Amino acid sequence: MAGLRIAAATATDRDRIDATARSVIECAADPIISFGTDRAATIWNPAAERMFGWAASEVVGLEPPIIPEELRAEHNAVLERVRGGGQISFATRRICKDGSLLDLRIDASALISSTGETIGWVHVCHQTGDDEAVRHYMAERARVVRRLGDVVADMNGQLELEAVLDRISASLRELTRADAGGFVMIEKDKLRLVSMDGLPARLRGRTADLASSMVGQLMRSGKTVMLATGESGRFDDMIWAELPGLHTIALSLSYVAGRPYGALYALYSRRKVGHVELELLELLAGHASVALSNVTAFEEVIRQRAHERAVIDGSADGIAVLDGNGLVRQWNRAAHRLTGIPPEAAVGRLPPFPLPEPGAKLAHLLPNGRWIDLLRTRLADRDEQVLDFRDVTAAKELEDAKDLFLATTSHELRTPITVVQGFASTLANRWDKMSDADRRSAVQTIADRAGSLARLVEQLLLGSRAGADQLSVRNGPFDLAGLLRGTATAFRPLSDRHTLAADIPADLPEAYGDPMATDIIVGQLLENAFKYSPDGGAVQVSATAAADLIEVTVADHGIGIAAADRERVFDRFVQGEAGDRRRFGGIGLGLYIVRQLARAQGGEVTAHERPGGGTLMRLQLRCPGAGGEPPAGGEPPAAGLPGSAPLRADSGALGFVLPPRPRGAGQPPRQSSSGQSSGQPPGLAAGLPPGTPPDPPPAVPPARRGDAEPQ
Repeated sequence: MAGLRIAAATATDRDRIDATARSVIECAADPIISFGTDRAATIWNPAAERMFGWAASEVVGLEPPIIPEELRAEHNAVLERVRGGGQISFATRRICKDGSLLDLRIDASALISSTGETIGWVHVCHQTGDDEAVRHYMAERARVVRRLGDVVADMNGQLELEAVLDRISASLRELTRADAGGFVMIEKDKLRLVSMDGLPARLRGRTADLASSMVGQLMRSGKTVMLATGESGRFDDMIWAELPGLHTIALSLSYVAGRPYGALYALYSRRKVGHVELELLELLAGHASVALSNVTAFEEVIRQRAHERAVIDGSADGIAVLDGNGLVRQWNRAAHRLTGIPPEAAVGRLPPFPLPEPGAKLAHLLPNGRWIDLLRTRLADRDEQVLDFRDVTAAKELEDAKDLFLATTSHELRTPITVVQGFASTLANRWDKMSDADRRSAVQTIADRAGSLARLVEQLLLGSRAGADQLSVRNGPFDLAGLLRGTATAFRPLSDRHTLAADIPADLPEAYGDPMATDIIVGQLLENAFKYSPDGGAVQVSATAAADLIEVTVADHGIGIAAADRERVFDRFVQGEAGDRRRFGGIGLGLYIVRQLARAQGGEVTAHERPGGGTLMRLQLRCPGAGGEPPAGGEPPAAGLPGSAPLRADSGALGFVLPPRPRGAGQPPRQSSSGQSSGQPPGLAAGLPPGTPPDPPPAVPPARRGDAEPQ
């Protein structure tokens, strides 16, 4: 054709040459087929019609239907191999319109324009008949295909991505007879070398820009395989230049989930590459896509299961997964913690508690004393069930405590109301028959019991306010030693059975806090010490200073607090003793309020066992300058939440019965050893109208101090 182009000096010559060429094609005995750069047929001569059975009108403009599906990679490889010029002859098979297969030898070459540009390809087909070379080629091809099958099976047997990539690189060299090979992974706009064979190990992990790479060119071209040959120096700026004598690079893309995942590189420095090697490269890339899809899907399943396991194990609820037989298959850490049963003892067995109906809840008490709520759910489309259970012990205890609180409060309210009602009825019905002294005593008793009711209601309101973090104090330096001495002086006359000693150092420094709140705390602790020492005995108030803290202790010889209750007595509605008519009464708020008042001052109150028996209550307060408080003379801030009401100066409004103070606080009646108030007639001292039997004392178990507070 080059000679013809040279001879065509005029337009007439070109027309004559074109006519001659068309005649040659039309009259040729062998099929001649040409393809454009889009792989569609442009020439389909009469010999092709006779051999394959399709008319030219059925083929031209389309991809020829004569290429078997399993040989498309071979076809693409041949076109790529001759793209830059030259000719190859190869044995292969093609399909006829009637479905039969023909053994052929095809001579393939590129169509080059007068400007040197590749504008397509031309194939001349020869029927081989009994050609020995063809038989040898087909046998060799069968061997290679079998080996490819073995390689693919090996790749698909790997479940780790790194192992699959290494197997791809090794198989690439074996099948394509490349001098080196590698696999690059596409990571956004970068390429990363993740696997190689025949190259220095230090190259692993190297990156390159995707857009300017050969992979980028291949992706933009729309082809499946690419071949690049270069003169000296063309590959010098690539990492593949580490292979001495590199002259040819072949590459093909692998896909995962329909998107380019990476590319296989076959590098040649000593051997020549043919269309068979390109075909095998494309086939291997396709099978690598399957293997990579499998392993990435497997890893995603592993990640998903690990995530599910992390979610299950990280759940605060106990979670058990049951199979169709109701046996445990998964048992998370919370399930172990709640039940005390480790996974190895739970898996494969029935759950250690009853199962609720699907979608229903069930409360259950475990042998370890924990209450749990159980919820069972069936998994859709799976023969499995999920059992969720959570610790509701605290909620259960609070519910029980509230029930006890209601029962106790009703009892605490019933007695004074009964007394008030009885005395009011007596005054109304027997006014004329009662002496002035009896009438005054009855009215005083009504007033006293009404005051008790008011204090009880105020204590309930204060407890509610403390629970909502709405207690407020005004902190500042104050004379703690004077406050303690005054409180001790006020409490000594209250009981003939108790002796109250005060050990207050003369040089005790000032404390930082609210004197009214501290007065309430100390008075409450002393009142508890008297109350829970029913047989009398010594009660001691002590104070010591150490570093930035002042410690105040109140010790008694009473019934003590059980070790398990020493922290619980500071909770709302909690008392150590059971029953709604306990020996010492109370509604379970006193020590709760005391602790809230202490903490509002930056201090703390704790309960301890006194050596030798009894209880030791410890109050800690800060010294001025120890906690960021304002300097002396500055205005102390109000502690507590914004909008909270300040503590009122009237101690009775806080819900506590405080002893008389030297500064003029109100003094309650002195109690004699019989428990009667001095100065009242015997019938009235019990708070009942004359002739009315007193409310029977509550039946309680043996005294056990569980809540040191006057409820």
